[in-house]
Amino acid sequence: MGRWRPPSPRSSAYITPAGARALQQELTQLWKIERPEVTAAVSAAAKNGDRSENGDYIYGKKRLREIDRRVRYLGKRLDELTVVDRLPDDREKVFFGAWVTLEDEDGNEARYQIVGPDEFDLKQAKISMDSPLAKALLGKRLDDEVWVPAGDARKLCFITSVEYIAYE
Repeated sequence: MGRWRPPSPRSSAYITPAGARALQQELTQLWKIERPEVTAAVSAAAKNGDRSENGDYIYGKKRLREIDRRVRYLGKRLDELTVVDRLPDDREKVFFGAWVTLEDEDGNEARYQIVGPDEFDLKQAKISMDSPLAKALLGKRLDDEVWVPAGDARKLCFITSVEYIAYE
């Protein structure tokens, strides 16, 4: 019997149109391109005899399980996601999809987009709406003061810009 783990908290089920397209493209890539290639490689490796010592066969079977697991996950996740494709009426208030610019008391600026948990990417300044920073920002307005998490402390920042980029 496996080790019991408490269920992980449900992440929010919102996504931008660009995020939904990226997940759909990943699903298509895995199912239509990568899986058939790996299946062909496993089939060719199986013809080489003893499978217990055949590295190509063992690796290929492992990769097929990984692909199938990810395909199942993406299929389920795409079904439960809600694509947020319209802009809010009040564009000075921080909602899902907003690009928010913060300035701290020293004049340092940082800009983030609030996105769904399936599409966050810190390199692109996209933060999950479930993150402590996004939770501190959601519902705030342009020029509001916000206490944002900074490690074990909190830092006072000001919202200097709230922008929404029209969805394609």
